[in-house]
Amino acid sequence: QVQLVESGGGLVQVGGSLRLSCAASGRTFSSWDMAWFRQAPGKEREFVAGIRWSGGSTDYIDSVKGRFTISRDNAKKMVYLQMNSLKQEDTAVYYCNTRTEPYWTWGQGTQVTVSS
Repeated sequence: QVQLVESGGGLVQVGGSLRLSCAASGRTFSSWDMAWFRQAPGKEREFVAGIRWSGGSTDYIDSVKGRFTISRDNAKKMVYLQMNSLKQEDTAVYYCNTRTEPYWTWGQGTQVTVSS
């Protein structure tokens, strides 16, 4: 069973930056497309950014294009999300998981709070 542990969140002002990290256990990590998701208070979890297993292709929701960058290090079993020019609407708990179902067990997530 793969375990996912997200970290790197925090409180940041509008326009600031954060780098999220996701550590995965398990031998099959490198063969899975991965993604970051987020869940804001009172809203459903949504896809934010995805990356192919090879790292050669990425995709983003429109609201974060040009501001967020997803990357991965298969040797370290890590997925990253560099978030720049943060906006208040980016406030949410951020999770990593496989790009599509079946999802692995969700981790605790990491809270990102953007203040004005």
